Amino acid sequence: MKATVFMEPGKVNIEDVDKPKIQADDDVIIHVVRTCVCGSDLWAYRGLEDKDKHSVNSGHEAIGIVEEVGSAITTVVPGDFVIAPFTHGCGHCAACRAGFDGACQNHTDNFSAGVQAEYIRFQHGEWALVKIPGKPADYSEDMLDSLLSLADVMATGYHAARVANVKTGDTVVVVGDGAVGLCGVIAAQMRGAKRIIAMSRHEDRQNLALEFGATDIVADRGDDAVAKVMALTNNAGADAVLECVGTELSNDTAMKVARPGAIVGRVGLPHEPKVDMTTSFYTNTIIAGGPASVTTYDKSVLLKAVLDGAIHPGKVFTKSFALNDIDDAYQAMTKREAIKSLVVID
Repeated sequence: MKATVFMEPGKVNIEDVDKPKIQADDDVIIHVVRTCVCGSDLWAYRGLEDKDKHSVNSGHEAIGIVEEVGSAITTVVPGDFVIAPFTHGCGHCAACRAGFDGACQNHTDNFSAGVQAEYIRFQHGEWALVKIPGKPADYSEDMLDSLLSLADVMATGYHAARVANVKTGDTVVVVGDGAVGLCGVIAAQMRGAKRIIAMSRHEDRQNLALEFGATDIVADRGDDAVAKVMALTNNAGADAVLECVGTELSNDTAMKVARPGAIVGRVGLPHEPKVDMTTSFYTNTIIAGGPASVTTYDKSVLLKAVLDGAIHPGKVFTKSFALNDIDDAYQAMTKREAIKSLVVID
């Protein structure tokens, strides 16, 4: 089968590899229908994170058809159409029961990798997989895109809003205009925010943020951005902040635009050596967040919202590629020619 291999910074290739097999009783083999490139995949691709040459790529989002199941799997059968979340919660540990399956306590191998391929071995599939009604042919291309977003970015944006306790009437600031930040705008609106201030310097992303429910756009960065937000909020600051980047600057901005006692929901994967917590101490700012509770959110709210047409997160996919053109998909995001690259397998 064809699978993506990380060659070196700035290069991924398609290679023929062995099709995955059942190795444990709770494994599920899935024929991938759609996958994509995540902003977190670009850290190694850009040379900003160490990764072995010629190694399994970090792609981790997919929808597909169940082909084979292990002996312990009772919740899905061959032929089922499923979302394959990037997390692999068990559903019954203390973390999963509390709605934090992104930090499942029963699995050390809790995260997907190597999903930019024709087939994947999904570990611990009994609870984590999310069934989609019907078959792929029942859905439009736009709907398939939105279903794919539920494997990571829409759930991650929702996680930021949930842990920041966004509620009806809140003023929310979203730091980051990538796919996760844009999905954070959707999530803030879903949870009743009355004002959503999106930080974005790119016109295409600004337009999509406004379509998703943003009420204001701040195009500045750093202290200038903080000053703009404070002016928009009569110097009060935001009731909740969604930090969707992970850099030292984005975290510093997030803490400075939050009102005293606000919650910063952090879902940007940290890649900086430190974050200065002094500001948050003196303002009683609450810092929360981490890997998203993908299965919990998909099953409880997000899948229904997509199927009902209430939200359209698939619009974050602005360019489409064949699997053979996977390096072009990475390049499109690296060069900011695409907000998020869709990869069509079958």
